Amino acid sequence: MTFFQQVAQSFHMTNAVWERHANPWSVWTRYAGLPLLILAIWSRVWLGWWAIAPVLLIILWIWLNPRAFSKPQTTHHWASKAVMGERAWLNHDQVPIPSHHRPVITFTNLVNAIGFVICLWGLWNLQPWPTGLGLSWMILGKTWFLDRMVWVFEDMKEHPQYRDWLY
Repeated sequence: MTFFQQVAQSFHMTNAVWERHANPWSVWTRYAGLPLLILAIWSRVWLGWWAIAPVLLIILWIWLNPRAFSKPQTTHHWASKAVMGERAWLNHDQVPIPSHHRPVITFTNLVNAIGFVICLWGLWNLQPWPTGLGLSWMILGKTWFLDRMVWVFEDMKEHPQYRDWLY
C-alpha cells in the first residue's frame, strides 16, 4: 500500500464519502485548511500551548471536510473531476492509469514536498518569508496535482469501474 493510499485509508473514504467530497465546495473549502493550519501553528507565538486548540480544530476540519457537503448535483466540475481522478489514481494497482501521467504526478508531489520542507523550516524558525514561499509551493504542487487528476479522470472515465462517476 502506497503512502497516499494509507492517507486515504486513514480518512475512511467510503464510496459515499468520495461522492460527497466530489462536491466543489468540499474541494475549495479544503484549500483554506492549509493556510489556516499554518496560521494556527504560527499562533504559538501569541497563544503558547493554547495554539494546540486551533491546530486540532483545523485538523478535525480537514478530516470532516469530505463529509461536510452533500453529493453534488453534477460531477462535470473541474473540482469534482479532480476528486474522481484522485480516486482513480489511488486505485492504480487494480486499474492502471496511462503511464504518461506518472512523471507529472511524481513531479507535482516533489514540488509539494519541497514546499512542505521549506514551510516547516520557516514555521520552526518563525520566518515569514520561507513559510510563505513553502506554502505557495505546496499550493502550487497541490493545484497542479489536482489538475493532472482531472486529466487522469478524463482518460479513465470510460472504464466500467468509473463510468458511473460522471453525472
